[in-house]
Amino acid sequence: MTAECCGYPISIFFIVVNEFCERFSYYGMRAVLVLYFRYFLLWDDDLATSIYHAFVALCYLTPILGAIIADSWLGKFKTIIYLSIVYAIGQVTMAISTIHDITDANRDGTPDNFTFHIALSMLGLILIALGTGGIKPCVAAFGGDQFQEHQSRQLNTFFSVFYLCINAGSLLSTLITPVLRAQECGIHTQQQCYPLAFGVPAVLMVISLVVFIAGSGMYVKTDPEGNIMWSVCKCIGFAIKNRFRHRSSSYPKREHWMDWANEKYDKLLIAQIKMVLKVLFLYIPLPMFWTLFDQKGSRWTLQATTMSGDFVSILISTVNPILILTLVPIMDRLIFPLIQKCGLNFSPLKRMTVGMLFAAMAFVSAALVQIEIDKTLPNFPSSSESQLKVVNTYSTTLNVTISPNEHLLIESFGVQLHTSKHTYSTISCMFVNGYTADLNITNLDSIEPSATTNYTLVNQGKRDFVLRHGEQWCEFSRKFGFGASYTFLIPSTVFSDDCESITEVEDMKPNSVHMALQIPQYFLITTGEVMFSVTGLQFSYSQAPKNMKSVLQAGWLCTNAVGNIIVLIVAELGKLPKQWAEYLLFASLLVAVSIIFSIMAYFYTYIDPAEIEAQVRKEQGLEPEEMEKETIEMEEKDEDQKNEQGVKQTKI
Repeated sequence: MTAECCGYPISIFFIVVNEFCERFSYYGMRAVLVLYFRYFLLWDDDLATSIYHAFVALCYLTPILGAIIADSWLGKFKTIIYLSIVYAIGQVTMAISTIHDITDANRDGTPDNFTFHIALSMLGLILIALGTGGIKPCVAAFGGDQFQEHQSRQLNTFFSVFYLCINAGSLLSTLITPVLRAQECGIHTQQQCYPLAFGVPAVLMVISLVVFIAGSGMYVKTDPEGNIMWSVCKCIGFAIKNRFRHRSSSYPKREHWMDWANEKYDKLLIAQIKMVLKVLFLYIPLPMFWTLFDQKGSRWTLQATTMSGDFVSILISTVNPILILTLVPIMDRLIFPLIQKCGLNFSPLKRMTVGMLFAAMAFVSAALVQIEIDKTLPNFPSSSESQLKVVNTYSTTLNVTISPNEHLLIESFGVQLHTSKHTYSTISCMFVNGYTADLNITNLDSIEPSATTNYTLVNQGKRDFVLRHGEQWCEFSRKFGFGASYTFLIPSTVFSDDCESITEVEDMKPNSVHMALQIPQYFLITTGEVMFSVTGLQFSYSQAPKNMKSVLQAGWLCTNAVGNIIVLIVAELGKLPKQWAEYLLFASLLVAVSIIFSIMAYFYTYIDPAEIEAQVRKEQGLEPEEMEKETIEMEEKDEDQKNEQGVKQTKI
């Protein structure tokens, strides 16, 4: 008899807290991952996008492995424990990889050994993918195991609270971790605080593990009972092999190619697999939706870094989970019933098609925003060009001749041209010393006369710089706009006029397109997600036998993984010159895929799995009482015995 509180097993409270902490850990880390690639490891947009989507794809493939381990070997409890340890180690490893001081021997704020940080971060991400994917199919099912048959109402409430914890963890983490990243930290130099942004999710994962272990004495733990996916794969494999052996025209054709498994496998299992394959066939076009959807964590995040907006940047990072929590009940309780009352046949497959079109419109919106952003960007040199910056610190105008015949007229303390391509999603500044002696500037190295500092990244807003030479000093203040780049020319009279003679040259203007313009694309993609993802799972489960839900969930997760792999391929091989063109390419592909899917849906015939199963059982001569006890996992006919009761399957 398990201990209860308010009619609920006490053990589920540990599971709910565990899920909240784990989701906070995962989504918090993912919220700043592409920014870590871009601005810490200094990868370009395409490489950062590719690695991000490779990681997400791996996270959606490993649940299949986790389900097989739990059902066939360790059981759900041990699988959660062991893979959570792997998960926590991965998060800690990832957090350590973001500490720039580990390899910053010259203390300039930049790691000296990027190979070390890259290797450590890749190891961390692989461990995280194994952990988060491996426990994904186990935690919810393990929570369901804690309830007894008379607690069906409490079980439904548990799953509602469980889903709420997932969204709450996602919402809070995507709100908090970008704020943590914006802080400054470091042992020797102060930089954007990636260790804090990744460290907090690591701590939450450790807490998640500790909380789950703390309730171990109260859990109902079931033994592994076999995985239905393995039986399905063996049956399909035998049917293909048997059909190939009997490919000669002398053998009579059979109604369905799965009927070639009749010699060895139970007819009920074959009928169930036929129903599953019918749904899996409809999954073929679905990866393209995920190709677009998951780019809100990569391409759209990078797009936001080229825009302006302080509070809105926090809002944008949380808009998807907020809209999910808002739109799901609105769609279920208002929109769909209203459409039904109007006499329109808005079937699940039609909803999914419309969801795809909403996602395509989201990328058209993103393309329009990108076009506006591109209008504000400077003209950078191509890969075959370079630029030169000439600074005049002399007291009069100078005429500079650059071979062969280019003449530049530069006024005193003026600048001509720009030196090279600059990352426009940060703020940087450079000081040129026109003073007659060495100068010390706050947070910068000493500058010799007629020398310059390196471009230095600074945070948005007002910043103060103190210039010193011996006992002389003055303070210089400047308000920085996000995305801008400045050169400050220090004259020989800098101390006599209290830094007022410092000349500012704006190499690059601040970002001017506001982040609020991204809200329509987030609204459209989230509407598409509600109509596509939620409806798709509901449709899949209604069209397949109860014991095959894990197989369908595995197929659904594979569509997500393939979608992320498509992004990886396009990012590495596409190399379109303009980002807006890539957005339109993805939108066009999804429109084409949605047309194909709608044609497939038109010819699809909805079925009642329970009715088909009953008909097959009737043909086998089973009585109704025996039908209830029919085994979920069909063993091979030559085995000594079969199970008499249904086998519980892990929900992926």
